[in-house]
Amino acid sequence: MILHSNIIGEGKPFLILHGFLGMGDNWKTLARQFSQSNFEVHLVDQRNHGRSFHDENFDYELMAEDLLQYCNTHNLADITLLGHSMGGKTAMLFATTYPDLVSKLLVADISPRYYPVHHDAILNGLSQLDFSKIKTRGEADQVLSDFVPEIGTRMFLLKNLYWVEKGQLGLRINLPVLKENVSEVGEALPMHATFNKDTLFLRGDRSEYIGPQDEAIIRRHFPQSEIVTINDAGHWLHAENPKDFYEEVINFIQ
Repeated sequence: MILHSNIIGEGKPFLILHGFLGMGDNWKTLARQFSQSNFEVHLVDQRNHGRSFHDENFDYELMAEDLLQYCNTHNLADITLLGHSMGGKTAMLFATTYPDLVSKLLVADISPRYYPVHHDAILNGLSQLDFSKIKTRGEADQVLSDFVPEIGTRMFLLKNLYWVEKGQLGLRINLPVLKENVSEVGEALPMHATFNKDTLFLRGDRSEYIGPQDEAIIRRHFPQSEIVTINDAGHWLHAENPKDFYEEVINFIQ
């Protein structure tokens, strides 16, 4: 099964991988901007997310294989690869496993290290969405608000709602599998994995995902890397400060 994607523009292949509980569509506005600089931008939905296939197995090895299959199907080589959060972990593993396919790597607000599970409230909230009773986005938001107080996070999560049929809402994500395998999301990059080409790590100044203690492990796995801080941004740095994020990315990939 091949991953679903939205392809925007023409030129050098530039693949973008979303984070946990996200989808490629979250990146549409930036993708249109990138495409204006002669990039063919592939907004890829990872397994169990967006419009891609659902599968009971879920880990980074499989997601890297999914991406390899995607590249082979679309005849992509010499790609620029950007991943955010969970997508950043997939991108790191892919680049270190198939370095010949990747010309430049960008990782947004995640380090190669292990992260403990921290999505419990969000997953519990999504599990409380009973679509036999909930008939509008507003009602879904009301239920979620007991678990997720931040409205920005709720808006992001509610992008997973869609009309299964007239009058019947559902979630695009494969929630049972993601709940069961949530510990996989924090897994570390394998100890000896390295990628020796140009790599850019971007972190939000208000985010704690990449701290000073992460710089050594980043350099160990990615010797040709630089770390750039995006101001006025937390973990969703591309949404919170898209202007600075765009400029840093476009300067690096051009």
